[in-house]
Amino acid sequence: MNRREFLSTPALALAQGEPEQGFTSLFDGKTLKGWAIQDGPQSAFYADAGDIVGHDSSGFPAWLRSEKEYENFDLRLEFFLKGWMDGGVLIHAPEHGRPAWAGMLVKIFHQYDKEPRTNSMGAVFPVVAPKLVNVRAKGEWNNMRILMDWPRLQVWVNGEVVQDIDCDAQHALHDRLRQGFIGLRTLSYGLRFRSLRIRELPSKEKWETLFETDSDIDKWFVSESNQRAPAQFRARNGVISADGLGHLATKAKYRDFELQLYIRHAKHHNSGVLFRTAGKGLADPRHYEIQLHDVEDAHFPTGSLYYHKRSIYPRIEPEKWYLMQVIAKGRECMVRVDGQTIMMYDKLENVDEGHIELQAHQAGRWTEFKRIRVKTR
Repeated sequence: MNRREFLSTPALALAQGEPEQGFTSLFDGKTLKGWAIQDGPQSAFYADAGDIVGHDSSGFPAWLRSEKEYENFDLRLEFFLKGWMDGGVLIHAPEHGRPAWAGMLVKIFHQYDKEPRTNSMGAVFPVVAPKLVNVRAKGEWNNMRILMDWPRLQVWVNGEVVQDIDCDAQHALHDRLRQGFIGLRTLSYGLRFRSLRIRELPSKEKWETLFETDSDIDKWFVSESNQRAPAQFRARNGVISADGLGHLATKAKYRDFELQLYIRHAKHHNSGVLFRTAGKGLADPRHYEIQLHDVEDAHFPTGSLYYHKRSIYPRIEPEKWYLMQVIAKGRECMVRVDGQTIMMYDKLENVDEGHIELQAHQAGRWTEFKRIRVKTR
């Protein structure tokens, strides 16, 4: 397909009234069944007269997420604006962390900007300005279509193309999540949404689950344990709890990969994620360790490649889940926390495949891990 076809074909199909076949409704018009309120009070969103409505209690960071995660899809919806209103539609949002930064936020804003900005209506906030601003905000309904088929992202507002981008070519989007929840954000304004429906497109991602349910603990083994403070790794309700001193290793080995997992911990804990190891914990001199240590002024805080490269300290809080991505390819390594790249290093010497290990490094200061998955590169 040439560039002209790349940019025009879906827009032409929409303009000609593409039939809506294979779509599934995301809203029953009466309840929030199939949705969950995240990071806010249960009053933050409610159903009213066939609409999903944002309450004035839905301040940042509250958002409403779909029950299911989606990768590639065609999403269509309508939203109502009257006066000053601010919010957006989240795509590929994580369960925990910063959804607009780990995933993406398509901005909804009442203002007409003659010169579009990265915070205008229709922006992929706050990194890609829309091609144009086409919004009706005087007590009117608007329609939006979001077509995600990675790496291509297209957005229409009121029938006009406002985004048509290659996410892989956008530095700020290249390493965002490629699968996640659909979300609504209203920032305490009475934004209304209706007619939400979605059609899933073929998947392109191939992930291997390392830990999702308690039975997945069979994919791991205790690789090291201290006699004075034996390592304790317990799988309970989809969470691995780590305490004592030691390491839990994958039975499989990986060389080039992307690792995704959620982590939470006690205040000022000390732990780590090791990769390319011989399955012997710290006894292996060739291991690499991504430090987990929530002390901003520490020599190597959370996200650092221990001994090699200090991270930019991320926004994390004790006892709250956050998303970590560890990407290793050849001699390169990158760490992202809640959508922020906090460490990059390109001088890895050990490029052999090895185990991935979870560390318990300080007895009495627990660390927990969940939803661990890996994708080879």
